[in-house]
Amino acid sequence: MPSELKYPGDGHIKSGDLSSENITANLLSDFWRKVICYGAVNSTNTLAVDLSLKYPESEIAIIADSQVKGKGRLGRAWVSPPGCNIYMSVVLHTEIAPEDATLLTISAAVACASALRNKCGLDVSIKWPNDLMVCNRKIGGILTELKSGHGRINKLVVIGIGVNVNSRLTDFAEELRSRATSLKEETGKYFERSGMIADILNELEKWYKKLLSEGRFPLLKEWRRLSSTLGNKVRVTMGTDIFSGFAEDFDEQGRLILKLATGAKMIVSAGDLTELR
Repeated sequence: MPSELKYPGDGHIKSGDLSSENITANLLSDFWRKVICYGAVNSTNTLAVDLSLKYPESEIAIIADSQVKGKGRLGRAWVSPPGCNIYMSVVLHTEIAPEDATLLTISAAVACASALRNKCGLDVSIKWPNDLMVCNRKIGGILTELKSGHGRINKLVVIGIGVNVNSRLTDFAEELRSRATSLKEETGKYFERSGMIADILNELEKWYKKLLSEGRFPLLKEWRRLSSTLGNKVRVTMGTDIFSGFAEDFDEQGRLILKLATGAKMIVSAGDLTELR
């Protein structure tokens, strides 16, 4: 197992920028029973599944300074250089119905957008289904993996969260520079990661508990408010099929309601979305 991160790194980050102690000190409750920081790992999502066996029934947050095999949506790689960004996976134990698993991704997206807005003052929005956006550029994303059985999610849900914090434009592959950004690029400021991670975990705890206690509607209302997708013309790619239309609304399970040029409405549960402006 990778060793716990004890030093800030190669000088690209400041002392104390990433530490379990600093993150835990800024949490508002003991909901997150284990918060562990690592240096380089293959994937925080994969590691989180392994550690859930070591800490059963505990809500866990795993953070890495870098990932060798970071995971994105649809099997894509998430480029994860050291010393600058947030690569985190959390483990939740829940018995939510599998058809409502999208609500956990929505909870994480709303939590991240809210925390980043409060911390940085940026107009962070959510592009369906799980991209965090600033000025039409991607600043982060969410990847949810679950184990299910017997009609319920069988306790274990892993939510991966990636946020571009202190990356420079030159850190991105050339083909991504027009579509990706970071908090530092947008504000010109350096951000300490431990405090930001604590803010995200506090918001995620809040929205997850609200989902359990008040149901889906307060969460979906906030998701709609933060959406960059609704009210826009969009193109959705699903495998070899491409559909264009008007992003009219989300349904109760977080699926996109797409109004086609014919006037017909289509329910989209997954796909690659491009906002046409």
